[in-house]
Amino acid sequence: MLKKECIAMLLAGGQGSRLGCLTRNIAKPAVSFGGKYRIIDFSLSNCTNSNIDTVGVLTQYKPFLLNSYIGMGSAWDLDNTFGGVHILPPYVGETQGSWYKGTANAIYQNMDFIHHYNPDYVLIISGDHIYKMDYSAMLKFHKEKESEVTISTVEVAWEEAPRLGIMTVDENSRILKFTEKPSEPESKLASMGVYIFDWSVLKDALLEDEGDLESDNDFGKNVIPRLLRQGTKLFAFKFQGYWRDVGTIESYYDANMELLNGANSLDIFDPEFRIFSNEGILSPQFVGSKARIENSLVSNGCTILGEVSNSILAPGVYVGEGAKVKDSIILHHTKIHENCFVQRAIVGENAEIMSQSCIGVQAKGHLEQAGITVVQDHQVIPQGSVIKEGRNVYRTR
Repeated sequence: MLKKECIAMLLAGGQGSRLGCLTRNIAKPAVSFGGKYRIIDFSLSNCTNSNIDTVGVLTQYKPFLLNSYIGMGSAWDLDNTFGGVHILPPYVGETQGSWYKGTANAIYQNMDFIHHYNPDYVLIISGDHIYKMDYSAMLKFHKEKESEVTISTVEVAWEEAPRLGIMTVDENSRILKFTEKPSEPESKLASMGVYIFDWSVLKDALLEDEGDLESDNDFGKNVIPRLLRQGTKLFAFKFQGYWRDVGTIESYYDANMELLNGANSLDIFDPEFRIFSNEGILSPQFVGSKARIENSLVSNGCTILGEVSNSILAPGVYVGEGAKVKDSIILHHTKIHENCFVQRAIVGENAEIMSQSCIGVQAKGHLEQAGITVVQDHQVIPQGSVIKEGRNVYRTR
């Protein structure tokens, strides 16, 4: 049996239904972010930068792209012999076998994997948040407090609190109360979905939760509140950096745009804490003689013949002559043909917008009050189409 001090279990099976057509064909952690990245890159890179070399990735919903993208984990230096990254889908065994019923059940179904490494501590993280975090600082805090469970927390706005796990703590950061998605939150201290458990405590908690037929098998709804009632020592690690839950179209759009405005944004250029990705090998960008690019992130393999401003272009995007792309997020290998106008839009992967089309905001004014228009993956928008602002999903009939 191998022996690791700490291993990570990365929950990456979420459907992300609030992202609408962006997750119709892929799991939420596989959605593109910031041009060259996918959302899961941030959690995997955090593990690498925290010297956590053993990661179990629990997949479920539409896993093919995510599985292919992670591969052997070499992009994140997680392809080592004694650990590395492991894809852990649901499976059928002699005594069990079902889809993951909740976050706790997902870990329960993979207790054999954890036992194989016999860790002192288990880090449980999500693959659908945008942040940079050194988990070793949290582990140090966990040890110093002699905590049995540590939850990483962040202060959020009051209006965000009802959709998150909210906790009350004492002056020593010990958690006194935890409420999942409270209708009337008592504080703004929210769970980031990042937990460190003593393995012995986690093992007993999972077995007890699985034996409760009325449980939703969820950490926030069931496991954490039960441990609090039992007097387990739970502490809150107060994270001070950038963290975003990109669970809605609006929050996903805003987090991408924050990369461009520089204020309170994530530093993706920091050489001391790199974000790694498994971006394919593509040709360099080509920028035509009449092209114009302003305040934008443009990835490899893009061809820009028109105008791009305040936008993020993923690898392989084509923008034709006379086309204008403003305040938009254009995902992998999308083609925007000649004389199109795209503003305040998210255009899915491998979509194609034929010439003379207009997508999104068409009038000047307060753009932040306008809706966000979303074109789904592989969608072909016919020539001369006009898709008005605020259409969060566009489908042909």
